[in-house]
Amino acid sequence: MRRLLITSLLAAAFATPWAAHADTTSAGHSYSPPEAFLASGGGAILKFTAPEGDASIYSVDLASAKDAADAIAQAWALAQPGFKRTLRLATLRPARNGWLDQQVFEYETSPNEKLSIQAVARRASTGDGKAWMVQLLQASDATLEKRGAPIGKFFASLRPKGYERESFAGKAARPLTPERVEQLKAFVADGMKQLDVPGVGLSFIDGGKLVWAGGLGQRELGKPEKVDADTLFMAASNTKAMTTALLARAVDAGKLRWDQPAAEAYPGFRLADAEVTQSVQIKHLVCACTGMPRQDLEWLFASGKAPARSTFDQLGTMKPTSRFGEVFQYSNLMVGAGGYVAAAALKPGKEIGAAYDEAMQELLFGPLGMKSTTFDFAKALRGNHAMPHGDALDGSTRRASMDLNYTILPARPAGAVWTTPNDFSRWVLMELNKGRTPEGQPLIGEANWAERYKPQVMVSEDINYGMGLIVDRQYGITVASHGGDMLGFHSNMIWLPEHGLGVTILTNSDAGVLLRGPLQRKLLEVVFDGRPEADERLKVAIANRRAEAAKQRELLTLPIPADAIKPLAASYASPELGHIKVSKKGRQVRFQFDHWSSEVALRKNEDGTQSYVTIDPGITGVEFVRDDKAAQPTLVLRDAQHEYRFVARR
Repeated sequence: MRRLLITSLLAAAFATPWAAHADTTSAGHSYSPPEAFLASGGGAILKFTAPEGDASIYSVDLASAKDAADAIAQAWALAQPGFKRTLRLATLRPARNGWLDQQVFEYETSPNEKLSIQAVARRASTGDGKAWMVQLLQASDATLEKRGAPIGKFFASLRPKGYERESFAGKAARPLTPERVEQLKAFVADGMKQLDVPGVGLSFIDGGKLVWAGGLGQRELGKPEKVDADTLFMAASNTKAMTTALLARAVDAGKLRWDQPAAEAYPGFRLADAEVTQSVQIKHLVCACTGMPRQDLEWLFASGKAPARSTFDQLGTMKPTSRFGEVFQYSNLMVGAGGYVAAAALKPGKEIGAAYDEAMQELLFGPLGMKSTTFDFAKALRGNHAMPHGDALDGSTRRASMDLNYTILPARPAGAVWTTPNDFSRWVLMELNKGRTPEGQPLIGEANWAERYKPQVMVSEDINYGMGLIVDRQYGITVASHGGDMLGFHSNMIWLPEHGLGVTILTNSDAGVLLRGPLQRKLLEVVFDGRPEADERLKVAIANRRAEAAKQRELLTLPIPADAIKPLAASYASPELGHIKVSKKGRQVRFQFDHWSSEVALRKNEDGTQSYVTIDPGITGVEFVRDDKAAQPTLVLRDAQHEYRFVARR
């Protein structure tokens, strides 16, 4: 879980190329300092410290180094003499934005430290080729997660002296001709082959029309059925943009106001912090700007059969971990509440889950002609649908269980929609048509359609989050998008409002997540003749994924030694997350949770503690630390900002 956090932060940082800057390092490289961090130091060494005091970033200019490893060693010696940590993994990043030989070093930490440490070395494409720039990050997991946006913005904003940024402003987009569509399809097909992704659904839009929709590959490994334009995939968090459109329809109808207190509109809405509860307006339910943390484990371990009102029950126990409006923090449960508040306003008197399902169908999917799109898992799984896949411990792609994906159903406005390439394209056509259907019929009032695009909180440099939408202006043009991630399903919808272009991608494997960013970049290269970066970006991402998987396998022990099985109790319970039943069959151990399960492997941590790590396809990396100091057998599970204790049941 900790590794996913730092990897996603780096991905955001290396994806953003430019914006205006006022600050430079001693070597003349430009940067934007991380907001709210305290700046100190001077000359070749700058230091930025988070307000919490438990996260710091050093930026070091070096006149000469033999290579990235030497540069990083010199930087640690200057910034923290005596620094000594085990290097976990060193991985490359593509040469781009004026930087060459970019490498990221990640260091081993033990789970109980709740700490992440990394170093990034970059060599500029200008100059004598000997000078390097190094960033050193040492941060508590909690602060790294909640301040990930300003940290990521700082990393993204670093550019070598004299670098000319890329801009597509004022350029006319070239049309998506059949030849260009084939070029994009071939790019995806090649990535699928290298990543062993079974199936992908795609659609391409240009000039207000669908120019191609269809599929590549298989719906399920080992079965002959092919993906086509009507194959259903889980689109996960793409649901959020759809939910904000339902809120817009409720505002159009006079049932809600964007600035209306959420607790006034729906008295059942409350958070554990009364002051924050009163501050939350309707628009804040979907802005990722309230200070409410992800806290996803509490719904991932809950039942998919729970009623929709359980979303409000869970929110009632949650507290913000940053100030209102301070930083980007993504909360699925807040968006779930937003969808249900809209549904209750539009269909008063109905159970809120049924009201949401009906309102989405009647007010959005039906009028848009999205004939197959549904929240009904049973219906989706009876028809033309893809199945999820994940990575096995040996690195191969395997069918994954659907069990965990059901847990989003109680908060389905945040991520439970199933859709097809054809249907998905119709959603993007509506966005490009400013709230009208592809045929030009009014659906959402243009003012409220546009309200969803207004920046609510910063995500990274030149990237903001609106209402369930990411609005990216890093290339001098607007690129709107949202992604979606559930077990074995990863997707994205992307459109260029000023150019009438769009693309959607739906994948049925966890490896498919690596196709999304490079496809967006490839689209920009194809239509604007951008610098050729997408191919190298995908190549490096694939290599890094393989390196990370190999390192994970190296650190795990399987089968589990008998002396690590013996301390495990037969069952455990957590007041927040439910139960674990431990199944032992020889030296194979399986953790059965209330609604899903996984085999586990052993990890021996540097501080001498031991962890049990889930390894089933799609569920790899959930880590339970055995607390041998507790009075009763105890397993500890953490996300970045919360800790849950499973204690042996008597």
